[in-house]
Amino acid sequence: MIIERRHYLDKLISKKDNGMVKVITGIRRCGKSFLLFNLYHSYLNSIGIADENIIELALDEAANARYRNPLELDAYIRTKVSDKSGRFYVFLDEIQFVKDIKNPYLDERGARIGFIDAILGLMKLKNVDLYVTGSNSHMLSSDILTEFRGRGDEIHVLPLSYKEFHDAFDGEKRYAWREYLTYGGMPYVLYLKNHEDKSKYLKDLFENVYIKDVLERNRILNDKSILEDLLNIISSSVGSLTNPTKLSNTFQSVKHVQINANTINRYLDCFIDAFILSKACRYDIKGKKYIETPLKYYFSDVGLRNARLNFRQQEENHIMENIIYNELIARGFDVDVGVVEYNSKDGNGKKIRTQLEIDFVANKGSKRYYIQSALSVDDERKRIQETNSLNRVEDSFKKIVVVKDGIIPWYDEQGIFYIGIEEFLLDEKAIDS
Repeated sequence: MIIERRHYLDKLISKKDNGMVKVITGIRRCGKSFLLFNLYHSYLNSIGIADENIIELALDEAANARYRNPLELDAYIRTKVSDKSGRFYVFLDEIQFVKDIKNPYLDERGARIGFIDAILGLMKLKNVDLYVTGSNSHMLSSDILTEFRGRGDEIHVLPLSYKEFHDAFDGEKRYAWREYLTYGGMPYVLYLKNHEDKSKYLKDLFENVYIKDVLERNRILNDKSILEDLLNIISSSVGSLTNPTKLSNTFQSVKHVQINANTINRYLDCFIDAFILSKACRYDIKGKKYIETPLKYYFSDVGLRNARLNFRQQEENHIMENIIYNELIARGFDVDVGVVEYNSKDGNGKKIRTQLEIDFVANKGSKRYYIQSALSVDDERKRIQETNSLNRVEDSFKKIVVVKDGIIPWYDEQGIFYIGIEEFLLDEKAIDS
């Protein structure tokens, strides 16, 4: 089974020969290497580029161990492309396996050469188009592009979207949503046939890959239990407003562990840098300003979130909200949590100020959408409750309510658009109708 990741393949194609190193980032096991070595390689072949002009090097393989030395890597690639005609496409997989070494030509203490130096040197070759990917926390970290000194062009790969999952799902399509809601979009999950195998795979990813990477990269090996507890707390409250101070208080009251808010914030940033979590800040729509705290955290894959909790807490409303957030990010939107403030009076006539929340304010260029996630709006009182915040937004950007049920899309008298979750996820243009 080949999953055509057309969204990311098109991005790679658009960046071909742009003079920059293409850095493919994303959470481990989300399909970065397959995108490059299989899908993009096949595309290059289809436009007439021969295999001999595509240089692939998997640096995690023992046979290529010598090229983990940056000087050996540089020499190998130069030998492959020098004094030869045509353009060469160089794929370096697991680039983090290239180790820093002492510069043999300098006596200065601390002078070292690493993979960044090798990449920057290879970029100067006029007949080379360079692509790199990696699978550990260093390569996944968001600071990698900074290390390339502005010469890196990122393609950030997410786990499978619902449309990708749905198209590749080999069971009855009516069960695809239930499967995705439970096990998420890590590509290998589609090959597994039962709950036990899927559960074990996702739990092993966390224990043996993600947690290990975060601990090693950030040198916090003694705080493994705190990191795990923090992930579990975030898993239980996905889509809920929180902040490091509140989480610190939770550790104190529930775990009887004292850990300050700054440490909590640093650990959360570790998970964000490794693309395990994302955070959505609150935005005051009328005041046109950001509110520092509280904020929301979402998982890059809901199956991983569910695995953290042993598939116990399956609140469809929160999981659905997480999926909508990831879909908007995949579509290239900047996503915030919206806040609408208004004045009213209590029973005694006293003036009070009230804050209402809009799940997502999604911006891309001149486009903006206000989006509310709701399991159902069949009950009129529930519908009014879900749309109260949307109706208090005074601009003319589109307002959308995404519901669980498959419905015929419709508009209410206030111009709010209602659409079912599967249609929203399967048809990117549906919200523009």
